[in-house]
Amino acid sequence: MSLNQSYRWRGLDLKTQEHCHVIANGRDTRIRGAIIGEDFGLFYRIKLDENGHTRTLKIERADGKALELFCDGLGGWSDDRAEPISELKGCVDVDIWPTPMTNSLPIWRSDWQDGKPQKFAMVWIDATTMEVRRAEQVYTRIDAGHFRFQSDDFEAVLTVDADGLVTDYPGLFVRG
Repeated sequence: MSLNQSYRWRGLDLKTQEHCHVIANGRDTRIRGAIIGEDFGLFYRIKLDENGHTRTLKIERADGKALELFCDGLGGWSDDRAEPISELKGCVDVDIWPTPMTNSLPIWRSDWQDGKPQKFAMVWIDATTMEVRRAEQVYTRIDAGHFRFQSDDFEAVLTVDADGLVTDYPGLFVRG
């Protein structure tokens, strides 16, 4: 994958504006984004290795709260003090609320067949509260432009572009 492009999303349920830039060059992928909400603002950075596995994640909120996590690329996570986080063992991707950007991570690094679901263990982060937890998610490619996303009691059909980035996340986000 080769990208060097900016994207924007508008949050519909949680009123937000997001701008992010993705640089993918074959060696790694770097994602930098800023999200402005009605009562918060944040900046995030994600670095993926050549296999599309998350290696570093940093979220900085405008109120000064910050979160930094590191992964060995195989699902072993640690915090900014190099302390292991055992409950995240086996997670390879991150899912940050409130951005549809991170829905692209498992889409990018997986081989897909229409109608065949794939399960992912995710590091789920609510950047508005800095809550971090493990989340099991299922993605099913419907066709080249649509994926069914399932997590806990939630389900949505995501519309994606040719680069695997969300253009429409019904009720939550729209690109543009």
